[in-house]
Amino acid sequence: MSKSILIVEDDELQRQMLQMLLLRKLEFSSYTAENGKKALDILAQDSESQIKLVIMDLNMPVMGGMETLEIIKQRYPTIPVIMLTGSKDIDDATNAMKFGALDFITKPYEPERVLTTVRNTLKISTLSREVNRLSSEKKGVFTFENLIGANSGLLPTISIARKAASSNIPVLITGETGTGKEVFAKAIHGESIRSGKPFIAVNCGAIPTQLVESTLFGHEKGSFTGATEKVIGKFREAEGGTIFLDEVGELPLETQVKLLRVLQQKEVEPVGAGKPVPVDIRVISATNRDLEKEVSKGNFREDLFFRLNVLHFELPPLRQRKQDISMLSDHFIERFCARENMIPKYLSEQSVKKLQGHHWNGNVRELENTINRALVLADDSAIKPDDIILQGSEHPTEPKTLKTEPSENSNQQHISLLHYDGRYKTIDEIEQEVMHIVLERKEGNVTQTAKALGIAKSTFYKKMQN
Repeated sequence: MSKSILIVEDDELQRQMLQMLLLRKLEFSSYTAENGKKALDILAQDSESQIKLVIMDLNMPVMGGMETLEIIKQRYPTIPVIMLTGSKDIDDATNAMKFGALDFITKPYEPERVLTTVRNTLKISTLSREVNRLSSEKKGVFTFENLIGANSGLLPTISIARKAASSNIPVLITGETGTGKEVFAKAIHGESIRSGKPFIAVNCGAIPTQLVESTLFGHEKGSFTGATEKVIGKFREAEGGTIFLDEVGELPLETQVKLLRVLQQKEVEPVGAGKPVPVDIRVISATNRDLEKEVSKGNFREDLFFRLNVLHFELPPLRQRKQDISMLSDHFIERFCARENMIPKYLSEQSVKKLQGHHWNGNVRELENTINRALVLADDSAIKPDDIILQGSEHPTEPKTLKTEPSENSNQQHISLLHYDGRYKTIDEIEQEVMHIVLERKEGNVTQTAKALGIAKSTFYKKMQN
């Protein structure tokens, strides 16, 4: 869905000009308001948070820009504001920035100045939100409010999890691969009394069998071959906070015995230490396995299962919470664009429908990969259905292409970004194709070809020989 800009301007012609400029040049739709009061009404009705930027005049009737700016920054602190004014008084700009405006444009303005400011402001705003998100995770204060789907598909589960967060009881989170079990565990930690303390995530299935015990519980220097220094282990790293044992069903039986002791005695015994060390931690574990079946097969200790499974949460697969797909996609688009320093793109309505119609065997993780791939393939601000390649259900019969300029007497040619087996071509491979196409159009004239490509003739020869 297109991200919108709110234009607040009492001059109707100015409103229309800005609206058309943003639509034609950036493909952004706009809401318009003739004064601050109307603008606040529009923001209050924006329940889906589609408004990503406000462009507002300083001098308006009913409610002026400065008063409106102050209210917007109080109620909607993450929405950036660009101020417009016909005044040349530097104090106006200073006051606007003081109250939270991100930039200031003086009338009359050049269209390119507006477009550049909008692009930069959206990039800065997107990057700021991503930094805040990462900071929240790092500080251990990530909460259910930060969780995508907290107001829709996951609401029943979250209402119980909030109660669990207030205690120290062990929690077991189950669900298919890619449903977001670690993110859910972070939210429990972030809303608990241990918020702000360490959150240590361990993928039990990724640790070599011979190193599981020392990785979790630590070891003394010289306790085994290769132990060149003392290691405190993941449990002691999580002191005062939470340890998240992902894929706990992968733990060897001998390690399960020692984990049971940790849960019962609240102490760990590092390899080679000879004596236990007390720990103050909360344990949250997760698995995509059916642990009850693993217990019946003898692969998982029953007493450990009961210790870990004091409170159980089953996270629904993405196909059962399709109302969250649009919000999750917007989140991944914003995150990717922040990392790549791009203006955020958006999904067309047809693209949202295409995503909602997919089965999503890989759940949220598969959706994230799909969105990232679509962002690379999309030529425009809108991500169209053809930009979306879905795993397992459809494969493009024609690779996504880069258009090249046609000659006067030739048909449009295309350069494939993908091999027909779905692999991306390298930059060198694409470059070679471009040079061959231009050389053919210049009828083998190397001088004209090099000139058309903007490189020296000697450089052209070198590249053709690679």
